[in-house]
Amino acid sequence: MDKISEKLKLLTTNPGCYLMKDTKGNIIYVGKAKNLKRRVSSYFNREHTGKTKALVEKINDFEYIVTESEVESLLLEINLIKKYSPKYNILLKDNKSYPYIQITNDVYPRLIISRPRKIKNHKGKLFGPYPNANAARKTVELLNRIYPFRKCNTMQKKLCLYYHIGQCLGYCEKKIDKKVIKNMVDEVSSFLKGNYDEVRNKIKDLMNIASNNLNFERAIEYRQMLEYIDKVLEKQKISLNDNITRDVINYYVKNDYISFQVLHLRDGKINMRDGEVFALIDDIEDTLSYFVTSFYDNKEIPKEILVSDDFDLELLSKALNTKVIIPQKGIKKKLVDMAYDNAKIVLEEKFELIIRDEKRTFDANDALGKIIGINNLKRIEMFDNAHLFGTFTVSGMVVFINGKPDKKEYRKYKITSDSKDDYHTMKEVIYRRYYRVLHDKLEKPDLIIVDGGIIQVNAAKEVLDSLYLDIPILGLKKNDKHTTTALISDKKEYMIDKTSDVFHLLTRIQDEVHRYTINYHKDIRSKGSLSSILDNVPGIGEKRKKQLLKKYKTITKLKSLSKEELEGILPSKVALELYNFLKEYKNK
Repeated sequence: MDKISEKLKLLTTNPGCYLMKDTKGNIIYVGKAKNLKRRVSSYFNREHTGKTKALVEKINDFEYIVTESEVESLLLEINLIKKYSPKYNILLKDNKSYPYIQITNDVYPRLIISRPRKIKNHKGKLFGPYPNANAARKTVELLNRIYPFRKCNTMQKKLCLYYHIGQCLGYCEKKIDKKVIKNMVDEVSSFLKGNYDEVRNKIKDLMNIASNNLNFERAIEYRQMLEYIDKVLEKQKISLNDNITRDVINYYVKNDYISFQVLHLRDGKINMRDGEVFALIDDIEDTLSYFVTSFYDNKEIPKEILVSDDFDLELLSKALNTKVIIPQKGIKKKLVDMAYDNAKIVLEEKFELIIRDEKRTFDANDALGKIIGINNLKRIEMFDNAHLFGTFTVSGMVVFINGKPDKKEYRKYKITSDSKDDYHTMKEVIYRRYYRVLHDKLEKPDLIIVDGGIIQVNAAKEVLDSLYLDIPILGLKKNDKHTTTALISDKKEYMIDKTSDVFHLLTRIQDEVHRYTINYHKDIRSKGSLSSILDNVPGIGEKRKKQLLKKYKTITKLKSLSKEELEGILPSKVALELYNFLKEYKNK
């Protein structure tokens, strides 16, 4: 703390970014400030609660970067958070891109869901974004049933089912008038811009035709389509009669948590809404600017953003290069109030669930770190192996960040070494993973867990030592009911209370790696040939294998045979070996 006190005295009053570090030098929080001295000092000269208190308790040092302006510091903050992924920066963890509905730019266009990386200069017509992906998919399904767009990814050579049920014009064989395609594109574009009447009338006509033809099932389907339009896509009570792309953003704070709501208006109508709820660590003013700026990272920025009077208009306008407005009256003010009401409802309805989820994830992750002596436990990588009598050996790795799975970081490994026991399998997968980490300079985990005992722990440690990597490795000690009772290292055992959130976190990680690995194993196995299966059955040599392959050809056919039927074509002992092997294979 003396070191921090001395550094605080030397801080500048200029704008910039600050990076908080733990005892290991890891960056655990990044923030920006108009006045670095005042902002950074505020962490150490006053009492804090909640997540801010937890952060301050872990700060051992800090550094800072001075910028020319507050706008520069805001943009730098976002880049630093993306680079370091600090534990206490909640936002920018989910790099999801929202779906758009796209009419492709092909000669014979398709109507599809799209997640474009770049919006500007994108080929084809885009409508959205749709934060509710399910609504986007249903809308595309509805329109594709009414309008005969091309359905195939690549042009087929002959007419397909969609042509015969009237959902495609048969572009592969028929000559289609360009005016027909243009009219279809224009009608759908009009619908997606909020003009629903033309499509509604078309559906009513189709419903009447189906009813007159006594096709009541089809008529009911069309009625359901009309109900969907009326309930989900119909005109809003509050709307603006213009074509300006516009978002409305507001927030609500309670019990050290902040809830944001973003209403998306396209063609003057509320298209969709989006939101975030997270622990409030920084000042509200800084958090508002950070949320808005980070929200539009890799997303289309609307021409106009409406906010309440707590937001920094000048800062946001410069950072986003768009018009940011604080409306004082009229429909726009009602929209800002609506966003506030939604933010309040979401936080108050979900508050208990949010607290419970944090206890199960973030807090449990911290508690696990304290048990095993890791002060800032953030990234856990866990491995599991699967095989069938030494065949189709695979490994899976799952990654949990702050107690939550990060599925884009999961990895699969098909084991190549001749020795397929758990010891050598673990050595191979650990070497492949962490050689890659070193070679490609990937993020190293704070903890490695292997789904096995001391043998697997020693195998992993031997490999890490050879790579000069100092990463804690733990295995799982289980009782006769296969329930984890403790974590073990090569030197120590850590007992885990079965009623604790830590135990439930470990169980979730263990179940996840097992599920992931077994699914990969099944996938690999399903691609394995009958020939490779028979190679692993005692008593079946080349001659018998050729006879079985000639007669049965597939694993499915062979598995359908009873033990008695197998004894009719093989010696009893060999038949029993094969029967048991196939039975075990089926159950895996």
